[in-house]
Amino acid sequence: MLIKKVVVGSLEENCYIIIDDNHALIIDPGDEANKIKEVVGGNHVDGILITHHHFDHIGALKELKIEYGVEAFDVHNLKEGEKNIGVFTFEVIYTPGHKEDAISFLFENNMFVGDFIFKNSIGRTDLEGGNEEDMKKSIEKIRQYSDEITLYPGHGQKTDLGEEKKNNLFFQ
Repeated sequence: MLIKKVVVGSLEENCYIIIDDNHALIIDPGDEANKIKEVVGGNHVDGILITHHHFDHIGALKELKIEYGVEAFDVHNLKEGEKNIGVFTFEVIYTPGHKEDAISFLFENNMFVGDFIFKNSIGRTDLEGGNEEDMKKSIEKIRQYSDEITLYPGHGQKTDLGEEKKNNLFFQ
């Protein structure tokens, strides 16, 4: 499994493309559909995953759904637990707090967390749909996972869960 990051839009949102066996999933197509299409290349897109519905994470969604003729998957059509889309198997984890519709996706030891967790920080809870109590519950849920998991946030650099458990004040 290959993970490619494309930084898009004025808020420098991280869009991820996961590629396996000439198949791809797009996660959080925030803007600049042409940049995303370039990275997808000739791979067959099986679907689009949305961690939450803030504008900077879905700006290119409509265009890419039409371009590839695929469905978008989010909290509205995904239940928590294991999910298969095309050649991909992953775990869906509800992680509200930054926004009420926030979910994370775990592929083996790679978790795509949107704006839930950042390196040494977390997503804001004071924006529309945010809730501090939900955020605390989501952090407690994620603490149960392996320290070895790499976290891929919606902005900035990746980190790992062990590092966040040790150094992120919000995990204390």
